[in-house]
Order: sequence, then structure tokens, then C-alpha cells
Amino acid sequence: MRIKPTLILLLLTAGALLVHGYHLWIEDAEIYLPAVEKILNPALFPFNAQFFESHAHLTLFPEVIAASVRWSHLRLETILFLWQILSMFLLLLAAWDLSGGCFTSLRARWASVALLAALFTLPVAGTALYLMDQYINPRNLTAFAAVFAVSSVLDKKYLRAAAFLLVSMAIHPLMPFFVLSFCVLLALMQRWEIGASWFAAALVPGFLQSSSAYHQAALMHHNHYLIRWYWYEWLGALGPIVILWWFSRIAHSRGLRSLDLLCRTLVVFEVLCIPLGLIVSIPPSFETLARVQPMRSLHLVYTLFVLIAGGLLGEFVLKNRWWRWAALFVPLCAGMFMAQRALFPASAHVEWPWAKPRNPWVQSFIWIRNNTPTDARFALDPNHMQIPREDENGFRAAAQRSMLADAVKDSGAVTMFPSNAEEWFSQVQAQKNWNNFQLQDFRNLQSLYGVSWVVLQVPGRAGLNCPYQNQAVMVCRIE
Repeated sequence: MRIKPTLILLLLTAGALLVHGYHLWIEDAEIYLPAVEKILNPALFPFNAQFFESHAHLTLFPEVIAASVRWSHLRLETILFLWQILSMFLLLLAAWDLSGGCFTSLRARWASVALLAALFTLPVAGTALYLMDQYINPRNLTAFAAVFAVSSVLDKKYLRAAAFLLVSMAIHPLMPFFVLSFCVLLALMQRWEIGASWFAAALVPGFLQSSSAYHQAALMHHNHYLIRWYWYEWLGALGPIVILWWFSRIAHSRGLRSLDLLCRTLVVFEVLCIPLGLIVSIPPSFETLARVQPMRSLHLVYTLFVLIAGGLLGEFVLKNRWWRWAALFVPLCAGMFMAQRALFPASAHVEWPWAKPRNPWVQSFIWIRNNTPTDARFALDPNHMQIPREDENGFRAAAQRSMLADAVKDSGAVTMFPSNAEEWFSQVQAQKNWNNFQLQDFRNLQSLYGVSWVVLQVPGRAGLNCPYQNQAVMVCRIE
């Protein structure tokens, strides 16, 4: 690749970071990072590790990150930041490669890549996914491989596509199956043999077994069940079908054969996946099948949709008029920036790895990491990640300490691994009515689960010894 495109892609990566932000410990980092931390320090998380290790056993992500720390001798926070930058750059590089197979002009290709960079944190219908998350995780690390695989199939380089798919499968246990399905369908349609080709993870014994505890966890994740989506989420699923069909007509009329093929394949792919989403959503007996999450196929659809839309805009609307480019991208990037600031108002927009955290919850978590025993067991509001201005920061990932099961991320782990449902439900029930807990309630948790510390919102509770407090949070010991 020539130097000039590489420099432009690096500038777009830097711009995307400043627009969309970066946060170390948020959302699914609570699932993936504790596994990395436990590899680096096996003494961590002697209690309740099953809630993140179930995911960790299916991916090489923890080993890759931990190995990077050991080989480089850099802090974990620095390595996570560098991997995030690399994953963003690689996705834009893959977009540049795919756009070259769909468009002939440079303006179309750069508009395609630039629009993707501007919309990294675009929500994908009702799936609870973004095109690119604001923190490093297996989805981010494999997104580029999906786009490169599609580009390889368009070029009929099937071995190259298989190599990218294998890399992706080693890092993420689920998303590559949607990409594989799409690539097979695309290869079939190249030969005018249109057929359904949707694949999912192999069913294992007990896949359909459910329980009341599992049902309670499932109710907390409506995004797994298409039938529970809101009307605007349905619009986000069905709308691209119509627009992609229109795009295919434009491509056909302009002689852009690869683009026409890509659009038609996306239409067929989505038409196949939506009924499957309904099938696993409606019958109660299929409740555990929903963990396959067929609507996550929309992640690939949205990524390719944005690339195609950007290329068509660059070719037929923006052209070589700089003011048109500015009129599109300046307000678009400003809107995405403001949306991220509203989503994480109590945190720095870019949480640089060398900077002290601004969020008071994270400040308390870091204090816990530095001032409590490695084997300490904590309890905190099971819905703490949804408290305003907590900014969805995970306790385990930041504090590196064991905690009782929560109702947000641990419930997501239970929907994927039902064997943990009963223990999760028991622990969450033991924390019911958390905001009304008094000293005796905390002592009950100590008796039942060995909890020795609690994290409380100010003003805390009477009778507890609290060696740490800031404007929002107190860390207290149960004597």
C-alpha cells in the first residue's frame, strides 16, 4: 500500500478516536478484561470467576492481550489503548480495500472510508451493538477480518477469505459465523445460484434446556429476542432492505457490477436472517436458542451498508466540491461527538491510559485495586452499571476484585451459558432491595457469601467503617 493512503487512514483513525472517544472499563469490558487480568495474575478473582471465564474459554482474546503485556512490558491500560487504535486502523484499511472492488474513483473510495470512520458508534438496530465499540473487545479486534473476507470473496480469492475467517473465529466465538454465511451466499450469487446459506454454532446437548432462573436473566436482554424489539428497532432492521435494493438499481444502471452483487446479496442475507430471528424469539421452548442471536448478522449488514452509502455519496453527490464534504461530515461528526458525551457524561471523552480517571465510580474502583486484599469479596448495587453517571463502568475489570453477581453483565453471561443461571439468580436475589440495605443485611451477605466489603452511593449506611469516600461513592468494610 502506498504511503499517502496509509497516512490518510492514520489521520482518519485519529479523527475517529477524537469523535467517538475511548473508555477502558465500560460495557462488555466487564466480561472480557477480567480474564486477561487473571492470566496476568492468577490470584485474582478466586470467587465468581465462572461469570467471565465461560466466555474466555471460547476465545484467544485474553491470551492475545495478556501476551502483549508480557512481551512489551507495558501497562495493561497502555496495551488496551494501542490495540483499540490498531483495530480502528485495520477496519478502515479493510474498508479501503473493499471500496476498491466496488468503486473506481478515489473520491468514492475515500467517502466510503470517511463515512465509516464518522459512524463508528452508530447503533445497529436493536442488537445493542455499535459498528465499532469505544473500548477494545473481540468484536473490534475481528471487525476488519470480516470486511477483508467479503472483499476477498468479491475478488474470488477464496483462500484469502478463509484465512481471514479463521483469524476471526479464533478471536470471537459467534460473529464470524454470520460473516461465513454471508461469504458463502455471496459466492453462490456470483454464480447465479441464489440459495439460503445461514449457519450458526453447532448445537450442543442441553442447548434447549431452560429454567426459571434462566428466564429471569433472559428478560433483562430484550435485544436477543426480535419479537421484543421496539418499532424503531424493527425499522432499523427492515429499512436497509429497501435502501440496499435501491442501491443495487443505481449500481446496475451505472455498470458497477461488484457493487450491484454486494447489494443484492445483502438484501437476500437479511431476508433470510430476519425469519430466523423470529423463530428463536416466539416459542417459549426456543428461549435458550436466542443466545445464537441471529440478528447480530445486522452488524455486518450495517458496516457494508455504511461503506456503500458513503461511496455512492462521494461519487454522485459530494464529488470534488469541498464545501459539500464539509457540509456532510462536520455536522455528522459533531452530532456523533455530542451523542458520546451525553452517553458518558461523568468520564473523560478519551480516557488516555496515562491519565487519572475522572469518573468517581472508577476512582473508587482504582482505590479498591490498590488498597484491598486480592481475595477480598465485594458487593455493590447489582444494577450499578445503569446508575446515572456511573457511565456503565464494570467493577471487576477496573477494581480487579471478586464481587457478587450483578444484574447487568452477569445476566448476559447467563443467557449464553445457562449452567450459571441458578447461582446467578440466588446471588442477585440476595441483593434485592439493595438501596434499603442496613448493617444486618450486609452481615447476611457476609455470612452467605463471605462478602467483606461493599461499595455504596453517598451518604452510605450507619454502622459501617468506610476508609474511602468521594463525592459519589463510599467503600466500606463489613466488620
